[in-house]
Amino acid sequence: MSETAAKAPGAPDKSGDPGRWKALVFIALAQLMVVLDATIVNIALPSAQQDLGISDGNRQWVVTAYALAFGGLLLFGGRIADLWGRKRAFVTGLIGFAVASALGGAATTGAMMFGARALQGVFGALLAPAALSLLAVTFTDAKERAKAFGIYGAIAGGGGAVGLILGGFLTEYLDWRWTFFVNIPFAVVAAAGAYFVIREPAGGRNRSPLDVPGVVLSTLGLVALVYGFTRAESEGWSDTLTVSMFVASAVLLATFALVESRVKAPLLPLRVVTDRNRGGIYLSLGLAVIGMFGLFLFLTYYLQVVRGYTPVRTGFAFLPMVAGMITGSTQIGARLMTRVAPRLLMGPGFLVAATGMLLLTQLEIGSSYAAVLLPAMLLLGLGMGTAFMPAMSLATQGVQPRDAGVASAMVNTSQQVGGAIGTALLNTIAASATTSYIQDHIADAATKPQQQLVQLQAMVNGYTSAIWFAVGILVVAAVIALTLVDAGRPGGTKVTGSGSGAGAEDEVAVPVIAH
Repeated sequence: MSETAAKAPGAPDKSGDPGRWKALVFIALAQLMVVLDATIVNIALPSAQQDLGISDGNRQWVVTAYALAFGGLLLFGGRIADLWGRKRAFVTGLIGFAVASALGGAATTGAMMFGARALQGVFGALLAPAALSLLAVTFTDAKERAKAFGIYGAIAGGGGAVGLILGGFLTEYLDWRWTFFVNIPFAVVAAAGAYFVIREPAGGRNRSPLDVPGVVLSTLGLVALVYGFTRAESEGWSDTLTVSMFVASAVLLATFALVESRVKAPLLPLRVVTDRNRGGIYLSLGLAVIGMFGLFLFLTYYLQVVRGYTPVRTGFAFLPMVAGMITGSTQIGARLMTRVAPRLLMGPGFLVAATGMLLLTQLEIGSSYAAVLLPAMLLLGLGMGTAFMPAMSLATQGVQPRDAGVASAMVNTSQQVGGAIGTALLNTIAASATTSYIQDHIADAATKPQQQLVQLQAMVNGYTSAIWFAVGILVVAAVIALTLVDAGRPGGTKVTGSGSGAGAEDEVAVPVIAH
């Protein structure tokens, strides 16, 4: 029986590290750096492509190299954090990410850029689960945990839009290379702060031998899955290599599950993912991320291509969503998380976000920002902030400290795979609807301005068609959260925890809710 179980149900745990709130600052700073990097590089891509002479066919590797390394190595990174200790993994990840960013900013060829992005992905896969699991083991009191995850969730959700603003400023007024160099001060400050401030709880390491077959199978399986969806976006779903990647991924991940059920010290103990609450969290979060790509992907194109916004103005246009995210995470989610069951925040949160997405299906070429985009983004941010915060908290609730790294890695993995699926699936739907619209209407356009108008209308039609699917996906995420996630509010509900033995399970009385 764990220490937590010995306490009276719902008893506050104030025995944590007195410097834990300072530690949160540096953990949040690292998370902000990783989230910013995801969007800031996209803004810089056209300029970098021109400077480095990267062909149109190869430019996708600036994004894909990072996605493959990050998505493929997340489980391994989470296990390394459990093995080394989360503080050491966190600091190592930050230093490595800074070095990779410096290489990216100094790149003189496309190959050097691709290598730097892959290296960023490698260290990001170590850093992300270490950061999340540090929160999980540092904040054990329910109310404190709610506040900490509220802040973390707001940064995780809103940082991408801030990246659009920062990326626009750096690219327009300085140079695209600064979109890489800007990571260095973030990483140095976070690493120095973490080294001196973070005090990881004793006894939380998992010193079991590394499951090498599990590492190989999971990495190859996830890389094949992410690459399959990435390739489907550019080459189509029937492309031979695309299909081969999906088949290979299915075989590798099925074999991985079989191996994990039999080895003594698995990379991913199946008890972590088969728990009803955690399984529901991973699935609903992955689906929600697919839906969110309908916002970032299509609204960015809509604002810049259709409406003619500059990158900086586009970034500012997303600020209402950031405000909604922060409000949902820190004011609604954090305040209610200790009072109501997580599903009563997640389900309604996803439905509010779906309502915001529904408004975006009404987009037209001349849609008013104030009448359509502003309320849509506020609802999206509010809903996602409210839902993500208890989801991220609950995902490691009841997990023994020695499994916190790999459980946190699964959160990141579900989001990364969801992002890859969202990009490929929604892009395909949008492209198909756009092509169909042009074929149906181009014959009626006699002059060049009329033809250009048809093309713009076709683009908007494609975006709204894909956004309809995003609405449906968010509704499904809400249904999954309401039906699968059955943990109660803080106050003694028992949640299955991951024990130390192979396949063992402890019943841990915890101030329920969390990650």
